[in-house]
Amino acid sequence: MLRNEPLRVLVCVSGGGTNLQAIIDKVADGTIKNTKLVKVISNNPGVYALERAEKAGIEAECISPKSFATRVEFNEALLTAVDNAKPDLIVLAGFLVVIPEAMIQAYRNRIINIHPSLIPAFCGTGYYGLKVHEAALARGVKVVGATVHFVDEGTDTGPIILQKPVMVEPGDTPEVLQRRVMEQAEWNILPEAISLIAEGRLTVEDGKAVIR
Repeated sequence: MLRNEPLRVLVCVSGGGTNLQAIIDKVADGTIKNTKLVKVISNNPGVYALERAEKAGIEAECISPKSFATRVEFNEALLTAVDNAKPDLIVLAGFLVVIPEAMIQAYRNRIINIHPSLIPAFCGTGYYGLKVHEAALARGVKVVGATVHFVDEGTDTGPIILQKPVMVEPGDTPEVLQRRVMEQAEWNILPEAISLIAEGRLTVEDGKAVIR
């Protein structure tokens, strides 16, 4: 069942924002229903994701840990910016920052993350970005993929929402594999998860994500 009001979505990014662009495009073409992108926050200044947001008419802000004397001050500033945007859902789309515990508690089951592997493979501390694909190729796996999950206090440990497998091909480099996982998995299942939430079809029951 669709919500009475559009789902207010805030997206957190750290780099180029390819997943952000997939979300922007699928909100625009109606694939993601009943959703409004209200803000984009980056922890890095000058990244292309901020430009993508501005081109789409979305409020964009950089909140960098380097701008604060302590991590506590950064965490407080981040949470304040999030609160001010009044999001219904926070999407971590390549956000390479540890989410403050206070933010996880305030937005329990309202923060989702995209991870470039089939969790529980190649996840947890130290597994991010290209490192995931380097590890997969070093291990010699034949199938990789991506996972969308809710965020909890652990690293990549929250309830799994969606997963999509991607085949490893002969001669793959980490960069080639990373691009294929993005194109075939990430850019599809992250928008799909947002749409499920906007349609009221996704809940968490007994620590597991349930799609109706």
